[in-house]
Amino acid sequence: MELLSVSLGVYYGDFTIAAASENLTASQGRALTALRRGPAAMRALADTMTCDASNMTGIIDRLEKRGLVRREAGASDRRVKNVILTPEGERVADAIRAKMHTTHDGLDRLGAEDRCALYALLERVFTTAPTPTP
Repeated sequence: MELLSVSLGVYYGDFTIAAASENLTASQGRALTALRRGPAAMRALADTMTCDASNMTGIIDRLEKRGLVRREAGASDRRVKNVILTPEGERVADAIRAKMHTTHDGLDRLGAEDRCALYALLERVFTTAPTPTP
């Protein structure tokens, strides 16, 4: 657990510095990164970022003012607001990832086989639903 905590601290620090270089807070950068995977409803984005919906509204308001995201009504329910990256938002999200030098340097020390193993382990630990026990 300690090594995981240290690793995440280094990653988060690297991410925060990279986001700041684009004049964004870490939360704004996280929102752009989450939206890089595709459009999301405001509620789903708040859940992904584990923050309150009212806080998410403020984050998206500031990103929208900078032209990095846009909102549009949901196709099936006009009350649902979907958030979509603009081309400039895509550029900034990619720039943040590219500027994460400490993280890139660490990953570059791994060979292809080790990278695949790391990916598989992280996926199994953090994204795979546990199998229910009978």
